[in-house]
Amino acid sequence: MAFAILIYIIAGLGAGVGTGLAGLSAAAVISPMLITFLHFDPYEAVGIALASDVLASAISAYTYGKHKNLDVKNGLVMLVSVLAFTLVGSYVASLVPSTAMGNFSVFMTFLLGVKFIARPVLTTKEKQAQKSARTKAVQSLVCGVLIGFICGFIGAGGGMMLLLILTSVLGYELKTAVGTSVFIMAFTAFTGAASHMVIGGLPDMMALVVCVISTLVGARVSALFANKADPKVLNRATGVVLAALGLAMILVKLL
Repeated sequence: MAFAILIYIIAGLGAGVGTGLAGLSAAAVISPMLITFLHFDPYEAVGIALASDVLASAISAYTYGKHKNLDVKNGLVMLVSVLAFTLVGSYVASLVPSTAMGNFSVFMTFLLGVKFIARPVLTTKEKQAQKSARTKAVQSLVCGVLIGFICGFIGAGGGMMLLLILTSVLGYELKTAVGTSVFIMAFTAFTGAASHMVIGGLPDMMALVVCVISTLVGARVSALFANKADPKVLNRATGVVLAALGLAMILVKLL
């Protein structure tokens, strides 16, 4: 039991840091750790991770918004399509073999970490401002469909895809991308968690409570730090943490 609680705390704090620093879904850390180290059913693990993400994303969004690093207008457009397809993705996930979900989470964690190290996001707010309102709205709607489905299907992919699309496709600078990401994820995480619990039942309550609290603490502290830090430092730090964590879980699976 002590080992399990330790894993819950480490997973929650790690997820909170990822949420506050890079706008990642808590499932990027919590679900693969619960699956790898405690042998949780992947569907239950994703449900716990999404539930942990709700308050963590909300407090992070508040922090970024306070520092004017949040695009609410286009975030709301994307949110509509994301919410709808999160439900679709969650249902499809219940029909997919558990091993496929677990392996996807682990490898995506590692690959995103490598991406942040090799190619940090250094876009400026001025570049995003050059796009027309119509273009940004259409892009937000279309991308939201893809992100929502992935978020519901495997929460880790949803958070990662959200950040990648906001920076690479929509051209957001890093801090605004993170702020908008956590704003959207607060709603998608709630929808995803609720649908997971309706379909699969209530998860382990000890795991849920400890993960929620530790994720909230990690997110609050890291979001405060992120809004004052240099974007390049944030990219590299987040990349190293995710790559190391992903590699560790890959090795555990192979051993």
